[in-house]
Amino acid sequence: MEEEAVTAGQLRERGNALFQAGDHAAALAAYTEALSLCDAEPERAVLHRNRAACYLKLEDYAKAEADASKAIEADGRDMKALFRRSQALQKLGRLDQAVSDLQRCVSLEPKNKAFQEALRALGSSMHEKMKTMSCTDSKVEQMFQILLDPEEKDADKKQKAAQNLIVLAREEAGAEKIFQSDGVRLLMQLLDTAKADLMLAALRTLTGLCSGHRSRTMAILAELGAPRLSAVLGVEHEQVSLAACSLLHVMFDSLKEGLQKDFRGKEDAVVLDSSKDLKLLIKHLLELLVLEGASAHGRDNALNLLIKVVPRKSPKETNNSMSLWVIDQGLKKILEVGSTVCGTPGSLPVTENSRMSASVLLSKLYDDLKCDAERENFHHLCEDYVRSWFEGHELAGKLRAIQTVSCLLQGPSDAGNRVLELEGIMDSVLSLCASVCEAHQLVAVEALIHAADKAKRASFITANGVSLLKEIYKHSERDSIRIRALVVSVAGREERLCRALGWRLGVTVAIPALTLCSWLQGLCKLGSAGGTDFSMKQFAEGSTMKLAKQCRKWLCNETIDAGTRRWAVEGLAYLTFDADVKEEFVEDKAAMQAMFRLAKSEDRSVLYAVASTLVNCTNSYDHEEPDPQMLELAKYAKQHIPEQHPKDKPDFVKRRVRKLLAAGVVSALACMVKSENPALTNSCRELISRVFLALVEEAEDRGSVVAQGGGKALIPLSLEGTEVGQTKAAQALAKITITSNPEMAFPGERIYEVVRPLVSLLHLQRTGLENFEGLMALTNLAGISERLRQKILKEKAVPMIEGYMFEEHELIRLAATECMCNMAMSKEVQELFLAEGSDRLKLMVLYSGEEDEKLRRAASGTLAMLTALHPPICKRIPQVRWPQETEQPVLTSACVLDRAGGVGVGGAIGAAGLSAAPPPPQTAHWLEILQALLLSPSAELQHRGAVVVMNMMAAEREVAEQLIASETLEILSVLAKDKDKPRVAQAAKESLAQAVAYGLIKPSPGQE
Repeated sequence: MEEEAVTAGQLRERGNALFQAGDHAAALAAYTEALSLCDAEPERAVLHRNRAACYLKLEDYAKAEADASKAIEADGRDMKALFRRSQALQKLGRLDQAVSDLQRCVSLEPKNKAFQEALRALGSSMHEKMKTMSCTDSKVEQMFQILLDPEEKDADKKQKAAQNLIVLAREEAGAEKIFQSDGVRLLMQLLDTAKADLMLAALRTLTGLCSGHRSRTMAILAELGAPRLSAVLGVEHEQVSLAACSLLHVMFDSLKEGLQKDFRGKEDAVVLDSSKDLKLLIKHLLELLVLEGASAHGRDNALNLLIKVVPRKSPKETNNSMSLWVIDQGLKKILEVGSTVCGTPGSLPVTENSRMSASVLLSKLYDDLKCDAERENFHHLCEDYVRSWFEGHELAGKLRAIQTVSCLLQGPSDAGNRVLELEGIMDSVLSLCASVCEAHQLVAVEALIHAADKAKRASFITANGVSLLKEIYKHSERDSIRIRALVVSVAGREERLCRALGWRLGVTVAIPALTLCSWLQGLCKLGSAGGTDFSMKQFAEGSTMKLAKQCRKWLCNETIDAGTRRWAVEGLAYLTFDADVKEEFVEDKAAMQAMFRLAKSEDRSVLYAVASTLVNCTNSYDHEEPDPQMLELAKYAKQHIPEQHPKDKPDFVKRRVRKLLAAGVVSALACMVKSENPALTNSCRELISRVFLALVEEAEDRGSVVAQGGGKALIPLSLEGTEVGQTKAAQALAKITITSNPEMAFPGERIYEVVRPLVSLLHLQRTGLENFEGLMALTNLAGISERLRQKILKEKAVPMIEGYMFEEHELIRLAATECMCNMAMSKEVQELFLAEGSDRLKLMVLYSGEEDEKLRRAASGTLAMLTALHPPICKRIPQVRWPQETEQPVLTSACVLDRAGGVGVGGAIGAAGLSAAPPPPQTAHWLEILQALLLSPSAELQHRGAVVVMNMMAAEREVAEQLIASETLEILSVLAKDKDKPRVAQAAKESLAQAVAYGLIKPSPGQE
C-alpha cells in the first residue's frame, strides 16, 4: 500500500509539472493514472480537483464540472473546486448554479478579489439574459400572429416577421423562447399552408431551433415526424427542398453529436438515446430515393444528405454500423437511382447530377467497410442487382444493368470491375455500341468509357473490341453505325483511320454531338493508357494531337449544351498526360477560358475532369526520381524504363502556369471550391489543392493568386478532404503567408482560420520542406498580434516548435528559433521558460553562442525579449552551464524527433535523418556567451547582447555582481563610448548606471 501511495504521489507531482508546462492532456493522463492507484479519499479529492483544472483548459466543461463535484463531495469547503465548478457551469450555460458556487466561495473567503469580480461579472450576465428573455416574449407572439393571420395582406410585413423569426431562432435565448411558447406547433401550421415563403420561414426557424441542441431536436422530430420532413424534402419547389435538406442536416449533426449543455445536474443524469431517431430519418431518406412522386432535386438532396451523415468522418472512429445498416437496407435503392436510364418508360425523375451523387455515396459506403467479409457482401449485393436486370428483362433490363455498371465504375471501381466481369456484360456493352438508338448508344458508350479507366482494360478493348467493331463496320448497312464502329477502331493505331474519322466527322454524317463527344472521350482514354511515359504511345504519331484538337473544338462551341461539352473536358483530362497536348492547350486561351466557364456552370459533374486537366498541365501529380542503380538493373534485365517528355521540364511547366494564371484559372478554382455538390469529392479537393500549390510555387505569382480569391479558397481545402490534399493546401497557404502580408492576404477573421492548417505542417510525418515552411509562416503570424499568438498556443503548436529547435538541419532549427522568438511575447510562453526541469532557457543561451550568425541573432533576440518582459528569467540565466567535455551534452524538449527526412529547401533540406540534439556550441559558460555577443562584429548581435545584460543588471543585485565581477565591466565601459553604435552605447550606459546605483562601482569623474 505504501508503494502504491508513493507512486500515486509521484504521478501527481508529474501531472503538476506537466500542467505548469502547458501540456494539459499529458497532465490529465498523469492525474487519471494516479487516481487508479490511490485509495485515500483526501488525495483522491485533490486529484479530482486537478483533473477539473485540466478539463477546463481542454474545454471539456461537463467533465470539469463532474470532477469538481467529486472533490466538493469530499470537502464542501474546497474553494478551488467550487471556483472551478462555477467556471464549468458558466460555460455550460447553467448560470444560476454557477452563481451559487461563487457565492459559497465569497462566503468562505470574503476578501478574495478574484471571487468578488467573478461574481459581479456573472451577475451582470444573468441580468442581461433575463432582460433579453423578457423582451423576446412579446416579439415571438407578435411574429406568429402576423404570419398566421389569413387577413394580413401586407407582404413586406410578413416577410419582415419571417426574417425576424429566423434571426431570433439563431440565438439561444430566442430559440428556447420559441420552443417553450408552443412554437413547433405554430411552425407546423406554416408548413401546412403549402406557401413557399411561409414554408421557407418555418424550415429556417426550425433549423435554428435544432442547431447544436440534441434534446430540442429529438422533441421537434417527435412532433413533426420523419414522414412529414421527408415529404417536404421531396417537393417540387427547389428552395423549399433545399431548406428541408439544411434542416435535416442540422438534425443529424445534433442527434449524432449533441451538446454537453443538454445535461442537467450530475454527469449523465439525463441520457438521450438518439440512435433510433437517426435510423428512422435515414430509413425515410432511402425510401425517398425510389418514391415516384419525389422531385428530381429532392432525390439529389436526399443523396447529398446520406453522403454527409452516414459514413464515418474519420477511420479513427471504430463504429461503422450505420454504413452496414444502410448497405443492408438501402443499397438496392441507391442502385435504382444509379441505374436510371432517362427517357425510358417508368424511369425515376433525376437530374444530370443524380447518378454522380449515387456513385459518390456508393464509393463512400464501400470505403467505410473495414474487412473483406463486409466488402464481399457489398460485391454480392451489387452482382445480384445487376443480374436481376440483365437476366430475363430483354433490352430494357440490359440497359439498366449496363447503366448500373457505369454508376459503380464511377464510384466503388472495385465493385464495378467485379460486375463488369460477369458473363455477357462486356459483350452487351460492345454490341449496344452499334445500336441505331442514340439513347442505347449513349448508355453503352459511357460504360465503355468508364471501363477504359485502367490501362489493362484499355489494352483489352483495343485488342478484343476492335475486331468486333470492324465486323460491324464491314457488314452494317447503316452508315451512322459504320461511322461509330470506325471511331473505336481508331484504337488500332491506324493513322489513316484517324484521318478518315476527321473527314467523316466534318462532312458525311450528322452524328449527334453528345454521342460524338462520348466516342471522342472513349478514344482519349484509350490513347492515354501510357500515362506520362513518353516512350509508351497507344496511337500513331500525331493521332493524340488530333484528338485533343477535336476536344478543344467541341469545348469552344458555345452552341452545344454544357452537359455535352463536359465530355470534351473528360477527353482532355486523359490526353493532357501528353506534354505536347499540354503545350497546345495552354496556347489556346479560348479553350482554357471555355473550360473555366464550364467549371463555373451548374453542371458540377465536370469538376473532376477540369481539376485533372489542370493537374496534368501544371505537373502537380506525384513523381519520384528513379534510383540510378535500379535504372541500371532495369536496363540489364531489358525491362521497360519510363521516359520523361522534354516538354515536362521545369521551365516548360513554369511557362504553362503563367499562361493558366493569365487565363483566369484562380477564379475558376475558387468557384469550384464553393460547390456544395457531391461531385466535389475528397479526391477532387486533393486535385484542386495540388493545382493551387503549383500556382504559388513562384513567389512573384502569389500576389495574383491572392487577389483572385485563392487565399480564401485554400482555407476550406486545408481543413477538409484527403490528408494529402489538406497538406498540399496548407503548404500553399504557408508559401503565401511567408512572402505576403498575412493581414492583406487573409483579411479580417480569416487570418485566424489559417493557423490550424499551418500547425498541421509541423507534424512529424510531414516532409522537411513542409516543416520549414510551416515554421516560417507561423513566425510571420506570431509577430502580428497577441490574439494570433493565443490561437497558435490553443492549437498546441509550441511543443512542436520546441521540438524543431533541436533539429539537426540548420534551416529548420533556425526557423523554429525565430518562431519561438515571436511567440515569447506571450506571457504563457514566457512562463514555460521558468518551468521546473525544462531546458528551454538553457537552449536559448547556448544557441546565442553558436557559430551560425542567423541562429545567434534569433536566440539572442529571444533572450532580449524574455529578459525585458519577464524579469524572473534574468535570475535563471546564471544557472545555465554546459557540461564538461568528458560528459555527454544532454538537452530535453517536449518533442523528440524521430522520422524520415524530407524534401529539400532549395536543395538544402535533404533526406538526412533528424537528430534529437544539436551539436555543442563553441562557448561553455553563460558569461562567455554574453561577452561574445558584446564583442561581436555585428552591431545587431552587440545590441541584443547589451539589452540582455541591461535587463539582467536591472533584475537583481546578485546577478549584477556576477556580471560586474567579470570582464563584462570592461567591455561595457568601452561600448558606452562607441559613438558609431548609439543603441549599443545607450544600453551599455544604462547597465553601468545600474551598477552605480547598486554601489558596485563608482561613477567616473564628471559623471552624474
